[in-house]
Amino acid sequence: ILMVDAEKIDKTIDCIGLFCPMPLLNTRSALNELDAGQILEVFSDDPASDSDIKALINRTGQELLKFEDNDGEYRFLIKKLN
Repeated sequence: ILMVDAEKIDKTIDCIGLFCPMPLLNTRSALNELDAGQILEVFSDDPASDSDIKALINRTGQELLKFEDNDGEYRFLIKKLN
């Protein structure tokens, strides 16, 4: 179990090599499977996923705990709030 700021990651999805709209759709689907308070980790290298996934988080009222850009490979940590 990975720990993030003393919180465990409940689900990880790997969208490396997938392009719009798949990272967004996969992230939405994974969030729907989680309960409030759980943490989703998303990996993506689609340039559009940076803005798309952040917009999804804002639109659906979730919390972006962490965002990393490692030379075009993105890592999102999303806390489901509702």
